[in-house]
Amino acid sequence: MLEQLGKLQEALQRDPDRLKHWAIINGMKFNKNKCRILHLGWSNARHKYKLGEDWLESSPAERDLGVLVDGELNMSQQCALAAKRPNCILRCIKQSVNSWPKELIILL
Repeated sequence: MLEQLGKLQEALQRDPDRLKHWAIINGMKFNKNKCRILHLGWSNARHKYKLGEDWLESSPAERDLGVLVDGELNMSQQCALAAKRPNCILRCIKQSVNSWPKELIILL
């Protein structure tokens, strides 16, 4: 079992190694501060990975294509963020309507 996990970790480490190699060949650099690891699943071993010589940090959740993804693929954070903007707009409308005179509101 441990041998299989070791092989899996090596296989997963190959991707950042390939990205680093590709970046060097193409004269590009990665912003390592923006590179993070998102561990998926409940029984994840949470191995550490490197990009070049630097260890990558783990992240509890990441945004991809506007969708917030967490390690358990739970949508509650995404729903809370999606509801935050409309609630803010409704609050602004309510505050502005409260300052209107009653006669104007009745006309509307």
